[in-house]
Amino acid sequence: MNKTLLSAIFTACALLSTHSFAANAECEAKAMDKNGKPLAGAAKTSFMKKCEKDAGPSACEAQAADKKLAGAAKASFVKKCAADSAKK
Repeated sequence: MNKTLLSAIFTACALLSTHSFAANAECEAKAMDKNGKPLAGAAKTSFMKKCEKDAGPSACEAQAADKKLAGAAKASFVKKCAADSAKK
């Protein structure tokens, strides 16, 4: 029983880190100023934080769909995923 639980936890962590990486890569590509120059310093940090937070729920919905979750399981997963992405 313990091995199964640990396996599920590791799988969930891997999926969440994959989501974070994908959102991070998308936001990194969008981090440009109005003249097309890459953002740096505090401006980039602020932009990345907002971008990753905004990407949270829709990305979480997509992950839930990939896992074929429905009903209460889907709602719970999306809620936790969104909360985890908001913490970053």
